[in-house]
Amino acid sequence: MDVFEESGTLGCPASAPLAHVQDIGHGRFRLHGLDEHLRSVERRAGDFADKFGAQDWGRLAGLWHDLGKFQPTFQSYIRRESGFNAEAHLEAHLEDSVPGRVDHSSVGALHAASHLGKNGDRGAAIGQLLAYVIAGHHAGLPDWSQADGGAGALEVRLRERGELLKATTAVPAALAFLAGDTPRGGPPCRKSLSLWVRLLFSALVDADFLDTEAFMDPERAGARSGWKDLGRIAQAFEGFMVTKVRDDTEVNRLRGKILTWCRDAAGREPGLFSLTVPTGGGKTLSSMAFALRHALHHGKSRIIYVIPYTSILEQTVDVFREALGEGEPWTVVLEHHSNLDPDRETVRGRLAAENWDAPIIVTTNVQFFESLFAARTSRARKLHNLVDSVVVLDEVQLLNADFLHPILDVLQFLVDDFGVTVLLMTATRPSWSATDAGGKKLRGVREIVPDPDSLHECLRRVRVRIPRRLDEPKGWDEVAERMLAEPSALCVVNRREDARELFLRVRREDATAVHLSALMCGAHRSGVIRDVKERLGRGEDVRVVSTQLVEAGVDLDFPVVFRALAGLDSVAQAAGRCNREGRKDRGEVYVFVPPTSPPPGILRQAADVTRSLFAEGELDPLAPSSFDRFFRHLYWLRGDRLDKEEIRRLLDHDGRSERLDYAFRTAASRFRLIDDRDRGSIVVRWPGPDGDPQVESALRDLEHGGGGRGVFRRLQRAVVGVSRRHLLPLEVAGAVEEIHDRLYVQRDTSLYDDVLGLTVNLETARDPEDLIG
Repeated sequence: MDVFEESGTLGCPASAPLAHVQDIGHGRFRLHGLDEHLRSVERRAGDFADKFGAQDWGRLAGLWHDLGKFQPTFQSYIRRESGFNAEAHLEAHLEDSVPGRVDHSSVGALHAASHLGKNGDRGAAIGQLLAYVIAGHHAGLPDWSQADGGAGALEVRLRERGELLKATTAVPAALAFLAGDTPRGGPPCRKSLSLWVRLLFSALVDADFLDTEAFMDPERAGARSGWKDLGRIAQAFEGFMVTKVRDDTEVNRLRGKILTWCRDAAGREPGLFSLTVPTGGGKTLSSMAFALRHALHHGKSRIIYVIPYTSILEQTVDVFREALGEGEPWTVVLEHHSNLDPDRETVRGRLAAENWDAPIIVTTNVQFFESLFAARTSRARKLHNLVDSVVVLDEVQLLNADFLHPILDVLQFLVDDFGVTVLLMTATRPSWSATDAGGKKLRGVREIVPDPDSLHECLRRVRVRIPRRLDEPKGWDEVAERMLAEPSALCVVNRREDARELFLRVRREDATAVHLSALMCGAHRSGVIRDVKERLGRGEDVRVVSTQLVEAGVDLDFPVVFRALAGLDSVAQAAGRCNREGRKDRGEVYVFVPPTSPPPGILRQAADVTRSLFAEGELDPLAPSSFDRFFRHLYWLRGDRLDKEEIRRLLDHDGRSERLDYAFRTAASRFRLIDDRDRGSIVVRWPGPDGDPQVESALRDLEHGGGGRGVFRRLQRAVVGVSRRHLLPLEVAGAVEEIHDRLYVQRDTSLYDDVLGLTVNLETARDPEDLIG
């Protein structure tokens, strides 16, 4: 292949049909032959799809995906534009919707439908499924129906673009690629068929990206290698755990038992597992012990650790990197979330984040589940690497209830049909496996802990004090007085405004008191939490007022905790910050009725359910059986809103449709765990205690048009999310300025306080959702 032609090209003959062209300067070009590209993608996509029994399907998708590039109009276009279209493998509209762009992806879809459709009903169905995948390999999976997808719907493209296929089949060079037998194998289950199509789509997209990259940027392609295998990682982990396991306290002895149970369970058959352990029981390392042993015992490909909040993801990654023996350059853990600090990022990590080709991935609920329902190529590309993996879902009680039914569906599909083992981890177990969650449940869930109720008793480190009168709110002055009576205390409230109100009262008497809320940018919060830990570690008195952001995974240990009435799961999580290490016989947790209601929606419903359960009496607020009751009541109240956007209907999770008329793109657009369409972000000018100039440097780069996507990553840790209705008056007043779509920068220096964070008056607060990345 490495032969110069007289025309100044390198690669295939200049007269051959081309897939890509690279300008290498001085009037010379490297040419990527279309025949070579199709054969290579055929092989790669077949190998990827073979992991879920669809090798023949993947090979056909790869062979036919770029048939449209044989069109004379495309070959003319690629030569006219010096070939390589820089946007060819980025998200785009249909090719022919952009002036000068040639629609080539519809041709392979048309050929699949017409060629295989000659083989009866089964052939027609196979052709339609392949048509979805091929038609979407640049612009994303389409909807079938014009009613959902408009002119870009698959039924429209198959009906109205036949002339493109005719133009292609008239090219002699294309004829060698048109043959193809009806593929063997296929979807394992009608209900999981739409997920199966997305996995096949992922296999094609990743194969296409990788082959194009290998031609266009061999150095980048080579940088993808170098990850350690799970066997070596497990050896390092076991060596670390020898030094970590202690039996010097009752809590540590129980953590050792939990670790043993997890190791013993790892040899059991793959499927659904749960790990129900009270907060402070060492779930993080014990779950990794299970995941590593289970993966090695059953030949699983990778471990994917899913965490609800970016605020706790980074500390979890740090724990894993220490435990797994990882030093720079990082070769073990891929950290994938929206707030990734560029200082923690590597070239290998950036590339692996595109397709999750790494041994251990730590990511967020948003990234994981929105990818599972994605239609866009960039987000769906990784899906085939979920097959035959171990997925650990931390704090599963925090899964978004508006999408609970489709989420439970897809977890069951992954386990039943795609070789995935799922570990559901929580201190406050939802009732999915024991009883219906609004008519849905997970089947075959096996609990790792032999007796969660007994473990709860053994790890009981606190007394939870429930108010006698649930109809008598406490004023913030009274709550502040109660806090000030304790040398060290944490108070968790439901709203950001509540945190500010209470903190200002405590601060009058205690100048060292600490405020925490999502009105502080990520870097600011992390620094404050780190400082609080250090002060507690030195035995200093610390009083902290916080929103819910400290409740899941933030490793703080206070002798006394106050919690505003909220969902029972939130009360238990707050209790997990009390006497965490068991240094006292019992810590004290006081639940109080605040003077304000929680934000409307599920947070208020959860508080109302807790209030009714408390009113019934005889309730142990930390017992596993209490959470069953709580979630049953909560899901009953949610009713149809457990699939608020009708995702199950759009993707036919009941397997009732005979037409295979999926609405992939519509479902993906609706499946948003955080609906931020009415929200914006402000980049705040908080330099940090050491005067870190990173934000100002990134803003200068942005203003001068440089830096690209890397600039936005550098700004992520300096962002505060707010409602759009609060942004408008700030923009009118000149306090902020929009620098990108829904991204603003602080101009008024008084807008951000070193203690309180953003100082605007915000009435709507959704702290946990602001933190999910």
